Amino acid sequence: MTALYPDWHVPNNVKALMTTRTGGVSLPPFNSLNLGDHVGDDPSAVKNNRDLLVARFALPNEPLFLTQTHSTRVLTLPYHEDNLNADAAYTNQPNQVCVVMTADCLPVLLASKKGNEVAAAHAGWRGLCDGILEETVAKFQCPRNEIVAWFGAAIGPTAFQVGREVVEQFMAWDKQAEQAFSPDSTSEGKYLANLYQLATQRLNNLGITQISGGDRCTYTEKDQFFSYRRDGKTGRMASLVWFE
Repeated sequence: MTALYPDWHVPNNVKALMTTRTGGVSLPPFNSLNLGDHVGDDPSAVKNNRDLLVARFALPNEPLFLTQTHSTRVLTLPYHEDNLNADAAYTNQPNQVCVVMTADCLPVLLASKKGNEVAAAHAGWRGLCDGILEETVAKFQCPRNEIVAWFGAAIGPTAFQVGREVVEQFMAWDKQAEQAFSPDSTSEGKYLANLYQLATQRLNNLGITQISGGDRCTYTEKDQFFSYRRDGKTGRMASLVWFE
């Protein structure tokens, strides 16, 4: 079982990682470390994979897997209610594992420089455009310039084709967003979107400038990552952060 680890400047008590698709028990097309229970995989395989996740990375608690709907709702952990419809989790309590699942969308992990606040956000283009990062950052009690961010693997800027309507929705929020789109030479009227750049713009606007990651592509790196845009029926990776 392999993982990506943030290269960020946070205290050692902050733990974070993003799983790849390898090291689990799911059969094709979910092979092999699928952590999503909503994609059509055998439920027992998903449970086994989630148990493997906890054991392999010595998680201090069972992660609370959200029901992600491309919303801007953020849960604060610990959370004991039934409504798990949310696209980000935040905590200022030790040993609470914030986790989001992705298979092309952008996972964003956040931590305070003091190591006493963390969050994980699921930033697909809809949630990103509507303000999921802004809502997540609003949970932090520390100054914005004391928040550090890391981008896990998402669909890269050469693979994410969108229509003009997506460009215009982002520009309605911020004119500079146009810089993150380039015309797709292979399809008239289509654009290639850079999720990493769009997320960087949003975080910069909030005063967050210490950002790392953003150099992988789930679509092109087939052996490493699930990709919904590439495969349709596929699994989900998890991005997790907590502090001890």
